[in-house]
Order: sequence, then structure tokens, then C-alpha cells
Amino acid sequence: MRLFLDANVLFSAAHNPQGNARAFFALATQGAVTLLGSRFARDEAIRNINLKFPDCNKTLAELLKAIELVSEPPPSLIGIARAAGLPEKDAPILAAAIASRVDMLVTGDKRHFGHLFGQHIETVLVLPPADALVFVLNPIAATISEQERHE
Repeated sequence: MRLFLDANVLFSAAHNPQGNARAFFALATQGAVTLLGSRFARDEAIRNINLKFPDCNKTLAELLKAIELVSEPPPSLIGIARAAGLPEKDAPILAAAIASRVDMLVTGDKRHFGHLFGQHIETVLVLPPADALVFVLNPIAATISEQERHE
């Protein structure tokens, strides 16, 4: 399974070793998932770690080694992301996830992405970290849970 991690997931993984975000890196080490991200998300995570938890810079740098950086998305996909209701600064994240053909975009940004949680935009399922972790670890239960939400 291919997962695209938003900046806030990278940030959380760096400063909270016991959190859901860090679990994705453990799963990647075991070969259960492939982690992808964009330069945009990487740079935002680095900026925020420098501001809030500078002692976690080294941890973030190590974690970023597990991320495959994808190319910047074309303007047409940014348009699709904007049409999904994302603000200008967040549209490149979803667009890059779509362009890289991942299975899932994992983001903790409820304010901007919350209305998309549990939805597929193009072929990308948008989920918060806890739900994404359940989906990765138990896709059958996650599918049943998703169906119950829509009933």
C-alpha cells in the first residue's frame, strides 16, 4: 500500500515517537507500506519542527530518509484539489498524492481536509492518521466501518 504523508504527519512522527504517525514508519521498515511525500510537505514539516521542537530536527531528518519524494503536480491536478474545497496552500498536497497514484493521503489537518476524510478524490482515499492506521492494519474492518458511515 502506498501512503502519501502530509507535513503534519511528518511533524508528529518526529516529535511523538509513541503516536500513530510514527507507526507508519515502523510499517514501512517492515515492508508493509511505501511512504511518499512532496518537497512542499517536507519543507513545511522542517519549518515547523525548527520553530516548535528544534531538538527533533535530527529525528525528522532520519524519518525523511524513508520518504520517497514525488514530483510537483501539474496545474490541472491542483485545479481538481481546489475544486474539492482545499485552500491554495493545501491543494498541492492532494494534487501530488493524486499524481503519484498513492492509495491514501494521510493528514491530520482537520480544518482544511476534514470534509474530505473517508472520501476518494480521484483514486486517493483521504484519512486522518488513526483511521489510516486501522485501514492499513485491518483493511476488511476499515472497509466495513467506512460502509457503516455511509448507511
